Amino acid sequence: MTRQSMSSSTGANEAAKDAAARPVPELVARLYADAPPAEKSRLLEPLLRPLGLLSLFALADGAFARIWLRNGASELRVSPDDAQTISAAHVAELVGYLEQASVEALDGLCQVIGASPLLAGSASAVLVVLVLRRLRARHFV
Repeated sequence: MTRQSMSSSTGANEAAKDAAARPVPELVARLYADAPPAEKSRLLEPLLRPLGLLSLFALADGAFARIWLRNGASELRVSPDDAQTISAAHVAELVGYLEQASVEALDGLCQVIGASPLLAGSASAVLVVLVLRRLRARHFV
C-alpha cells in the first residue's frame, strides 16, 4: 500500500467515524433531505406508525398530524405530496423523539433503506444504518 493510499484510506475512515458520531436525527434528516419524494414517503411511514395522534400533534407544529388526519386512522400512507410538506428539520425532531421514546421504533427505517436501491446506495443511508445498528446494540447490551 502506498503512502498516498494509506493517507486517503485513513482520511476516509476518520470521515466515516466523524459522520457516525453525529446524532441519529441529524443523519436521518440529511438522508431525508437528499431523497426523492417517493422515497421520502417510504422513510416517513415507519417513523409515524408507532405514534399516536397526540404525539403527532406535539411534533413539528402538527405537520405529521395533518397527514394522519387526511389518511384516517385505518392505515397510515404518506403520499409524495404529503412528504414534500415535511422538512428535514421536522424529520430530525421526529427521529429525536423516537430515539428517546423507543429505539425499536427506528428499526423500520433500516428495512426501508435496505429495500430501496435509491436510498441504499447513498452514503447518508449507509451511515444511518450503521449508527442505528450501533445504537440498538448498545441499548440491548
